[in-house]
Parts: sequence; C-alpha cells; structure tokens
Amino acid sequence: MDSYDTRGSTPRHSASSRLKDYFIGATPLQKRLESVRKQTSFIPTPPRRKIPQCSRLQEDNDPQKVAFLLHKQWTLYSLTPLYKFSYTNLKEYSRLLSAFIAAEKQKGLAVEVGEDFNIKVTFSTLLGMKGTQRDSEAFLVQILSKSQLPSENREHKVLWTGWFCCIFGDSLLETVSEDFTCVPLFLANGAETNTAIVGTWFQKTFDCYFSPLAINAFNLSWMAAMWTACKMDQYMAATEFLWSVPCSPQSLDISYAIHPEDAKALWDSVHKTPGEVTQEEVDLFMDCLYSHFHRHFKIHLSATRLVRVSTSVASAHTDGKIKILCHKYLIGVLAYLTELAIFQID
Repeated sequence: MDSYDTRGSTPRHSASSRLKDYFIGATPLQKRLESVRKQTSFIPTPPRRKIPQCSRLQEDNDPQKVAFLLHKQWTLYSLTPLYKFSYTNLKEYSRLLSAFIAAEKQKGLAVEVGEDFNIKVTFSTLLGMKGTQRDSEAFLVQILSKSQLPSENREHKVLWTGWFCCIFGDSLLETVSEDFTCVPLFLANGAETNTAIVGTWFQKTFDCYFSPLAINAFNLSWMAAMWTACKMDQYMAATEFLWSVPCSPQSLDISYAIHPEDAKALWDSVHKTPGEVTQEEVDLFMDCLYSHFHRHFKIHLSATRLVRVSTSVASAHTDGKIKILCHKYLIGVLAYLTELAIFQID
C-alpha cells in the first residue's frame, strides 16, 4: 500500500511545478503542432464507461516486461503527438538520447550516477500494449548505468524508466495526419531531473509537449468504482480511500479501509447496468461510503477532498501517481488514463 506524508506534500508540489515549467519552457511548439491541438475536439466526460476487461491483444505481451511495469509507482504526463517519429529508428534514438544525456551531464544538469559509471539508453517496443490495432505501439525508454569495473563484475542498473502508450485513442488518432505518432500517455519512474532531461530531448526532437497529469477527485471516484467492479480471482489488498481535510496549521488526512469483498458487495448492490459503469452508479457508490462513515464517526466526508484510492487492481493519487497491481486489468487501467491524457491535450 502506498503511503503519503502530508507534511511532504508542499515540497513535492513545488518540484512538480518546477518540472512543468522546465518542460513548457524547454522549446517552443511549432505551428503545425499547435494546429493539431486546436483541431482536436474533446467530448465531455461520458455518463457511462465499460468495466475494464482483459484485452485479447495482451496475449502478445512480453510477460517479463509487463511484470517490470507492475507494482511500481509511476508519475503521469499527457503528451501531444510526436512529429516524424519512426519505430524503425529506435536504435538511433537510443544513441542520440545517450549523447544528449552525456552532454547534459557535462553541464552538471543530468543524471546523478557518479564518476565510475557510463550512461546507456535503450528504446524497446511493448508489444500488445494497445486497445485496438489502430493504436500506436507502446514503447519503453530506460536509462541504465554501466559500471566500468571488469566485465565479470559489470552490472547494469536501471536509473530511470519511462513508457509511452495509447489505449483506445481513436478520438485523437482521427484528428492527426500520418506524420504524427499518437502516444498521449507517458508514465515515468525515477528522478525528476532525468524525466526533465528526457522530456527536453523528446520536445526538441519531435516537437511534442509534456504536461503533468493530475487526477481530480471526480476521476478518482470513477477509478474506485470501475476497479471495485472488476472481478478478481484473488484479492491482494484492501480497498482504501484517503481524504484530505484542509485545516491549520497543516492538513489532516482521513484513511478509510474496507475489506475488498465488502466493497464489491456494496458495488453489486448499486450496480444495475451489466458490463458498464454509469455516473449515477458512481455517485451512489460514493454516497453509500460517505453515509456509512458518517454513521460510525459523525464526519461528513463530502466536505473533504478525495486524494487517493487503492484497490487490488491499482492505486492512484491526485498528484498524478499510479501503481498498477493486476496484469489482467492493465489495459483497462491504461485506457482510462489515456482518456484523461487526451482530454488534457488542449
């Protein structure tokens, strides 16, 4: 279970703001990309969504790579389409990004690895990480440190990982030309300095634009409902909610943990639409939780702010952090995150 320290929230928020400013100011967008964003039409939040299911395309997944992506905390970003990106040039991109990082390291701005390490960057595809055949292929970028010790003692240490994907991204794919590759969801794990360096290189190379992707309380409620609705072979964790209560001198957090089978029983009692989740059901599900909590503790959670949800499927925090826990519903989780990322590209 993720743990969040309220006292540390302000510094983390400041760091995220600096990172956003770094990305935005790194390179101006070209007119053609600005045109793409203006032409993209976004629909309001739909009143209903399908309950996440296992995609047939997941059969092509590399189990080792998928296992690497699970149980890690990822920071979310939205990303505008990449101009003139080619999957046939991944090896060349690895070389170019490695050289860029090395140059930044000489300036004292890049990765913190010490004098006994060299930097290596790898690009690789994530086969099967898509919702439909139309979606762009997902790909993984890693920064590795390679020790200069003798070969028998040499090890590669993963310093930073980022991956780009598009799951059911038709609303964006239909608005761009073939010159653009749509991977609107970017997930990063590692030091923010490394994320900034990689983001700068992508922006300069492909005229794209990164933006931190926060998750508001409304979308966290949808996640809680959709993930509770998922049928699990085995529950690995409690269903947990975290609310923030603004007060002085510092905010107060309220944690509410429910046995996952009880949460599923509650969901089944309000769920009326087979295979789908509706806005009405989400509201009723959350209202039942609020009423139960008030009955026992006389606290109105509706006056607080939902900041985190955690289930056996995944956990998500309002500051744009996510941890995916279940391989079966990986595509379903990414589909909703892709929807949020596309909505933010404006």
